[in-house]
Amino acid sequence: MASITLGGNPINTAGELPKVGTKLADFKLVKNDLSVASLSDFNGKKLVLNIFPSIDTGTCATSVRKFNEAAAKLENTAVLCISRDLPFAQKRFCGAEGIENVVNLSDFQEGTFGKTNGLEIVDGPLKGLHSRVLIVADADGTILHTEQVAEIANEPNYEAALAVL
Repeated sequence: MASITLGGNPINTAGELPKVGTKLADFKLVKNDLSVASLSDFNGKKLVLNIFPSIDTGTCATSVRKFNEAAAKLENTAVLCISRDLPFAQKRFCGAEGIENVVNLSDFQEGTFGKTNGLEIVDGPLKGLHSRVLIVADADGTILHTEQVAEIANEPNYEAALAVL
């Protein structure tokens, strides 16, 4: 269990993030068109997983905007923005913001992705949502970098994540 904060108040996650050097766990997440995406859909691509509580908060929205801009310059890399938001909310946000370079994926049905990767918040006002996490993997699915943002309201370290690519 990882301890993070929300507004300085301690909250906890379901476990620990996957370790650098291990393989990404397979997943099934819902795309904006309600089809299902899995890890195999991104075979041969480097991946940046931008995981956050909700697209409708300032910091989460900023991270999607910043990764959308960065993704336009990355070769053979997919940026996956993952939350428990409904696919409709993700699609609405991206349409309004002109975001086209990232793939939004929803873990709304059962939260399995958050549980599997130890990043689901298990107490406090955001219980059941995902904590703010970055996971970067190479084209073979080997994890190169992880970051669990200690204070939910803070932005992740974009530079550190992109530097390992």
